[in-house]
Amino acid sequence: MDTTHPQLVLVLGGCRSGKSRFAQELAGRFGRRKLFVATAEPFDDEMRERIVKHRAVRGPEWQTIEAPVALAEALREHAGEADVVLVDCLTVWLGNLLCAEQGPARWQGDVVPSLLAELGRRRAHVIVVSNEVGMGIVPDNALARRFRDEQGSLNQQVAAIADSVVFVAAGLPMTLKGKLP
Repeated sequence: MDTTHPQLVLVLGGCRSGKSRFAQELAGRFGRRKLFVATAEPFDDEMRERIVKHRAVRGPEWQTIEAPVALAEALREHAGEADVVLVDCLTVWLGNLLCAEQGPARWQGDVVPSLLAELGRRRAHVIVVSNEVGMGIVPDNALARRFRDEQGSLNQQVAAIADSVVFVAAGLPMTLKGKLP
């Protein structure tokens, strides 16, 4: 992989697969100025505790921007300030959009294309973490099925424009597309 030109890497995996850890390690190969774009919101004590742990693991060398909904805008505004940007994660971001009831017409017709355009600009190396949600059983309710379908579609769209795609299972990365440094 050519690390002199900004690269887009999609890191997929299931819950607790090691995808975020792998993405953070990979970010270290791309430069010293690191930007973490967080999509999670501290809705409850458990999530607040998770966020605190994740910040501690990243350490002080990471600048953090919170973008639970305005992800494209955050990338547009801040990507040029870093050597590498780590977005963690698209799954939480999409859930935020769906739960905010912004409706499929808006976020499919406006928000997702804006994000894809911003990812395509590659002003820095960008690593995007996302869950692979289509490998389990069919959800028993319409909202969960809609989320699974939308997440699968979003993952495919990001993979199509990514330079590299990595699937992480049991902490082991498997390159599906491209090459990693």
